[in-house]
Amino acid sequence: MTEPLAFADRVFFGSIVTMHDAHPEATAVAVRAGRITAVGDRADVASLIGPDTQVSELGSSVLLPGFVEAHGHPLSEAVMLGTQVLDIRPVVIDTAAGVQHALDQAIKAAGTHGVYASGWDSLLQVGLVEPTREWLNALSPNKPLAILHNSGHFAYFNDAAAAVAGVTRDTADPVGASFARDAQGDLTGIAREIGAVEQIFSPALASSPADFVSQLAAESRRLNAAGITTSGELSYSPATKAGLDAASAAGALTVRLRLYEMSTAAQHSDARPGEGDELVRQVGIKMWADGSPWVGNIATSFPYLDTDATRALGLEPHHHGQANYTPEQIEEISAAYFSHGWQLACHVHGDDAVDSVLDAWERVVQRHPRDDHRLRLEHVGAMTPAQFVRAASLGVTASVFIDHLYYWGDVLVDDLFGTEHGAPWARAGSALAAGLRISFHNDGSVTPPEPLRNIEIAATRRSKSGRLLAPEERITVAQALRAETIDSAFQLFSDHEVGSIEPGKLADFVVLGSSPLAVDPTAEPAGSIADIPVLETILGGVTVYTA
Repeated sequence: MTEPLAFADRVFFGSIVTMHDAHPEATAVAVRAGRITAVGDRADVASLIGPDTQVSELGSSVLLPGFVEAHGHPLSEAVMLGTQVLDIRPVVIDTAAGVQHALDQAIKAAGTHGVYASGWDSLLQVGLVEPTREWLNALSPNKPLAILHNSGHFAYFNDAAAAVAGVTRDTADPVGASFARDAQGDLTGIAREIGAVEQIFSPALASSPADFVSQLAAESRRLNAAGITTSGELSYSPATKAGLDAASAAGALTVRLRLYEMSTAAQHSDARPGEGDELVRQVGIKMWADGSPWVGNIATSFPYLDTDATRALGLEPHHHGQANYTPEQIEEISAAYFSHGWQLACHVHGDDAVDSVLDAWERVVQRHPRDDHRLRLEHVGAMTPAQFVRAASLGVTASVFIDHLYYWGDVLVDDLFGTEHGAPWARAGSALAAGLRISFHNDGSVTPPEPLRNIEIAATRRSKSGRLLAPEERITVAQALRAETIDSAFQLFSDHEVGSIEPGKLADFVVLGSSPLAVDPTAEPAGSIADIPVLETILGGVTVYTA
């Protein structure tokens, strides 16, 4: 006779996609105490059903492992999408006139604290040009005004915002970042890269632990609504630890976080690799080799086009971006952390920057050999097939920002790089052909959390307008689904606990209205994966979202 304590808390019957290679499909799953206890068919779990077991018949819906966002910024996004920052992202306001109106209204209504806005994007909000210090000062003469570019790599600010942040012409540039200055050494109102951007936006980012609890609860709901149960946090600062601890203790955090602390000039972390628990764990260090294609500061072997769009960005003809660090600095930073057991995740877009990182990492791994290091390249927009082959030989993985193709696909070809370099952007096919285990991400808040759209775009390579971009780089829906589940978990050193439905793993699930594997998004007429509804999201056996 089965003891009552062995009964399942919940049992699912129906269509189940496990993402477990040995047993990819099942018709029954049992959960007890937050973990998966059995996977198989009805007969395999029948004895686990007790008087208090919740039995769920899936019907036409399907159960999958919860989606894993390998590269997110939930802690900063929680604040940036809060009430203290004006949301002007293209997904919210799609015209230049709309942005201008939102800014005008916010400035009129603002108190002495001023206006901090996020989401400026002249490539998608056509008609915007790069904000100048003079324009910002005229728009808000007496109150702080700072605007974060949608990429997160540039911020534009007026004199009042500089004063509140304590930034003057004599302020030293942070390592790997800078405050733009004119020929006389005066600030021009542009902060480049995260170290400088954070200084300017520090008044808006300051939250009490109590405020942060509600902000992180709202962010958790956004991620859960997309079916996400685990997220990488790729710009973690220990300064947010008090708020994060408070949110965890209050039960406001309903997404597992895997933290990547930002590299600093000290080249040291007080934490240890793997410190934390199943809900929040510190696993890596984040560094930035170059910047964003949307502001012109990625290090490429090829130039930007000379177009109205690039001129609006302030780029001269034949412009080439540049790296944030020299190759020697990349190696120094990498070695300092890697030698202490840390996994590294490096933001890199341009092919020249990719070479610099791979050169440095090859030397670092030779000096400090380690099995299964899972070094990560992030975004990899212009990474070439040959570079993916080299990365694979070094045991390096890649997280591909595939959603770039949907929102900026036309821009990449027509405005920035032309067909040769723009169309094959985000080469997921080449990455898989080279043998890499890749992930996809949305880099919140750059694009919304939408793993289902990522899967569709990887399989179709169609932009929002329907343009087909380098179809030879398409991958299958099954491959794309791996990149949103088990292979993302692998990159986060969490594939032993999430990413697939197997006995002993955490009971993190998403229930979808139908299976992505049943859709052919390339057919005529095409099916839509992005429109499949998320019906329920479950974390550790507990429902955290229902439609």
